[in-house]
Amino acid sequence: MQIIRSIQSRIYEIRGERVMLDKDLAALYATETKQLNLAVKRNIKRFPKDFMFQLTKEEFEFLRFQIETTESKNLRLQNETSKKRGGTRYLPYAFTEQGVAMLSGILNSDKAINMNIAIMRAFVEVRRTLLKQNDLKDQLKLIKERLGVHDAQLNEIYDAMENLLDERTSQKKWDERERIGFKK
Repeated sequence: MQIIRSIQSRIYEIRGERVMLDKDLAALYATETKQLNLAVKRNIKRFPKDFMFQLTKEEFEFLRFQIETTESKNLRLQNETSKKRGGTRYLPYAFTEQGVAMLSGILNSDKAINMNIAIMRAFVEVRRTLLKQNDLKDQLKLIKERLGVHDAQLNEIYDAMENLLDERTSQKKWDERERIGFKK
């Protein structure tokens, strides 16, 4: 379960897709980023644009800012060590869930196969969590709507009670008024 959490912390949302970066995948597969990217380039037909894409400079800067402000010590440590070596020369590649699945076809080591299974489980877990969050959001929205209806109904009841009290007060004042005219 710890490995899945570690993998989940390396899943980012870019361009509306949940992706993993080439450097994170290379670290998980215990290989160099350069070797991973070379294997991908040798099999580029397996990686259409919806499986893998290269980040723009703006996306990379935004992502780097996110990583630097993350509480995770592992991510901060990785970022600091890459800065010491001069940073990244090339903009990283981002792999969608399908792209990561396609990597299993080109990386044949036992480590890569086992890690790929763990990564797929992490993506599934992220999807489950998001579905639960959406379900909770829908439930909260329904509760808010119901409360709004109930608030309106309660306000009507309070208004009716105030009107009744006002009528009783007026009636009492009418009954206790000083009478004029003939008295017996």
